[in-house]
Amino acid sequence: MAAKEDLYAKVTPRRQRQNRPNTIKHGSTLDVLLSMGFPRTRALKALVSTGGKNVQAACDWLFSHLDDPFLDEPLPREYVLYLRPSGPLLQQLTHFWKQSRLTCGKNKAHNIFPHITLCQFFMCADEKVEALTDALQTTVAKWKGRIPMPLPLELYISSSFIGLFVEEQMAEVLKSFAADFATEATSKADVHVEPHKKQLHVTMAYHFNASHLPVLEKLAKSIEVTAGCDWLAVLLSRDIRFANHEPLQVMYPYVPQNDDELELLQGDFIFMSPVEQSTASEGWLYGTSLGTGLSGLLPENYVSRADESDTWVVHGSHSFLNCASPSTSGSPMGGLLFDGQLNDSLLDSLMDPSSLTGFLPPMQVSRATAHSSSSKMRLFVCRHGERMDVVFGKHWVTQCFDSKGGYIRSNLNMPCSLPSRSGGYRDYEKDCPITVFGSTQARLVGEALLESHTTIDFVYCSPSLRCIQTAQHIFQGLQLEAKTKIRVEPGLFEWTKWVSGTSLPAWIPPADLVAANLSVDTTYKPHYPLSKLTVSESYDTYISRSFQVTREILTECKSLGSTVLIVAHASSLEACTRQIQGLSPQNSKDFVQVVRKIPYLGFCACEELGETGVWQLVDPPILPLTHGPNHSFNWREMLMQD
Repeated sequence: MAAKEDLYAKVTPRRQRQNRPNTIKHGSTLDVLLSMGFPRTRALKALVSTGGKNVQAACDWLFSHLDDPFLDEPLPREYVLYLRPSGPLLQQLTHFWKQSRLTCGKNKAHNIFPHITLCQFFMCADEKVEALTDALQTTVAKWKGRIPMPLPLELYISSSFIGLFVEEQMAEVLKSFAADFATEATSKADVHVEPHKKQLHVTMAYHFNASHLPVLEKLAKSIEVTAGCDWLAVLLSRDIRFANHEPLQVMYPYVPQNDDELELLQGDFIFMSPVEQSTASEGWLYGTSLGTGLSGLLPENYVSRADESDTWVVHGSHSFLNCASPSTSGSPMGGLLFDGQLNDSLLDSLMDPSSLTGFLPPMQVSRATAHSSSSKMRLFVCRHGERMDVVFGKHWVTQCFDSKGGYIRSNLNMPCSLPSRSGGYRDYEKDCPITVFGSTQARLVGEALLESHTTIDFVYCSPSLRCIQTAQHIFQGLQLEAKTKIRVEPGLFEWTKWVSGTSLPAWIPPADLVAANLSVDTTYKPHYPLSKLTVSESYDTYISRSFQVTREILTECKSLGSTVLIVAHASSLEACTRQIQGLSPQNSKDFVQVVRKIPYLGFCACEELGETGVWQLVDPPILPLTHGPNHSFNWREMLMQD
């Protein structure tokens, strides 16, 4: 077994050494890092975390992880051995990935590129990784020419799974190869590898909506399973710290405004654990950066969901036809994985913006034609403005009311006054108002609608005060205060599962809202009576309720006007628009992912296609509204320090 000092003697990728005679000599990569003064454990960790790419990549990793609290922890990484296709078969599978994602949204199979699993995940210490990669190369060399290509595959389709299964006799051959690798890995790297014992297959789709089966089945049957292919043995690793974490990719850079926030660099990946989200308020996430190892709060609309394998590192990719290097002929994606990172061709194919339909906010899914007819019936759905309890914390009520129930303003972003409530000020705990800035946000949207010459014929609101106040300030911007009344519709309230406690909020009755100078229609009879709302309703009940109410609102207004505005919650932008387009509801997990990315005053637009009753999402008539956090400033604490 190689000594620790020799484990990275050949860390530079072999393909580079063969094709470039002047590349770094054996042993020099680790030696250079040690000569620069880096501790051996850190140097090894940097090399492993970058796939042994080169000195520069390792140095960049080390400098970016200087504050990583786990930098000196001897944590092993998890490794796995896959077979991945190349050539014409990969092209067809990639096309299936893109089309299935475009038409049916993301399913579990999209988390990892097309592959056959040869072994279970196993752990390997950093100082053993070079020996592990040698074990793989030795095993592939032994099996060169013994595995016929292409592999015999058979398409299997069920109600919840679609895949390509390896013919049984050939599957036993591949399992023998995996067993040989396990033996070699134990001998050279002293690690335990468990070969995959289940049927070998390529998973194409699973955990998908049952209504998508006909489309997925049609796409799957178009794949020619006998297409030319060289299967490459690929050794990959992932950071063990982030098992069961959801990977997110940073879309926009973000500079922290407070000490507990995380700096975001575009393109970096963030690992998020649902367990850690209790420390984050609405609109924020708590996560750990792959690029720095640091953790903190981050705005959720700055990130998008990523695939699991996007964050993995490759430590070797070997062809059974040519053991010297991975096959790159016959396909623009032949070099799918190499030098510790995913090949750009695969990313271009699998992560094309058009393939992200399944988890983009609804208003980004479709684009309207350049000249939409103004006579078409339109539906706008808008989220409420910034809410008091998110900005000032859930205990804001006890801080802003005295013992007699008198309201006390302690910040410029708090409203000057609040409507009185028959049940007392404690009712504000479940039915909070919007902030002054929330009012400004709403008025800006109204002014933008006015400038775009958009008319609003009817306005429907959730019974939440924050939604009604938002609609009122949109009216102000639109100069509609004296012309249009708000119709309070209980059926537009958010998913009641998200309400804390055992009872629904005690909403302010329409007559009391009018007394507080809010333009509410006291004669309106709701489509979904308040008495029908229940605490902790199921997801299916919420989605059905939202669809039913939206459809009845559109039917009610069809002969009376052309434009309807719904002011409700973040979830409403998805729940009120998806099914009127003829689409099936998303599963609850994907639904939550969409909702979390919708900001205050998030705004989407739908347009009816002629008189068909079918709707499509189109470009809103106004620009989006973006704003950043602004922490509280106390001059005594900041400027009067000793």
